[in-house]
This record gives sequence, structure tokens and C-alpha cells, in this order.
Amino acid sequence: MPMRGIPVAKDVEHWLSRLEPEQRAALEKLRAQILKAAPGAEEVISYGQPTFKLHGHLVAFGAFKKHLSFFPMSSTLIRKFPEAAAFATSSGTLQFQPDKPIPAALIAKMVKARIAQNLETADERAASAAKKRAAAKPRPKSKTKPKS
Repeated sequence: MPMRGIPVAKDVEHWLSRLEPEQRAALEKLRAQILKAAPGAEEVISYGQPTFKLHGHLVAFGAFKKHLSFFPMSSTLIRKFPEAAAFATSSGTLQFQPDKPIPAALIAKMVKARIAQNLETADERAASAAKKRAAAKPRPKSKTKPKS
């Protein structure tokens, strides 16, 4: 549930500790599935939500009064997986109930697809930065001596 008026949690454990037991259990399971699919992902609190970072923001999750959410941070990605149609969606979010979680196989596929997207974006940024650096390099000075 949104934590309006409450200070932002210092970490994911703290954030989860504020939830009702049913929500907490469902999101702890989701958390484990995300970490299994993305070994080495860093857990942070971003925009007040537990977020996983690996080569950039990867995925996040949240708890609300009437549902839980998994945020793959890409509406187009959600549409690539027909099995996601079984869940309510809203602008890059899959909504679910604690007693009807998103299947682990779908979570794994979406997390791995996000990792691929992040790597592609990182490669594009690196190529762009290299191109800018190359264009900004001063040309080597001529080795010929000036005529006197």
C-alpha cells in the first residue's frame, strides 16, 4: 500500500516490514524470483518502491490497497508475453493479488528480457559516448617544421 506521510523506507527489508503479512509473503516470493533470474542485481528503494538495478533500472514491485504490482518498466515488454494477458495491466505494470501471483516462469522471462534491454541500451550509450569522444579529440599537430 502507498506509504503516504510515512518516511521512505531505508531498504527493501524495511519497506516489506510495513506490509500486511499476506502482501509481504507474496512480495518476498516475488523478490526471490527476481533475484534468482537476475543474480547480482542490486536492491534499492527508488521512487519509494523496491527496485532492482542491473545495468540500469531493471524491475520493481509495489503494494497497494487493492492489489500488488510488478513493474517491468516497459509496456512493450508486457505485450511480448501473451501469458501476461491473464493479469490486469496499467502503464508498464502487471497487477496481481497475493493469492494469485504471477507465475515464476513469467517473472523469469520478463526479468531476463529486461536485462537484455538494459544491456542493449548500455551498448548504445557506450557507442554514442565513444563517437562523441572521437569527434571531440583534437587532431594531431603536423610534424613538419614551419618554414623560416
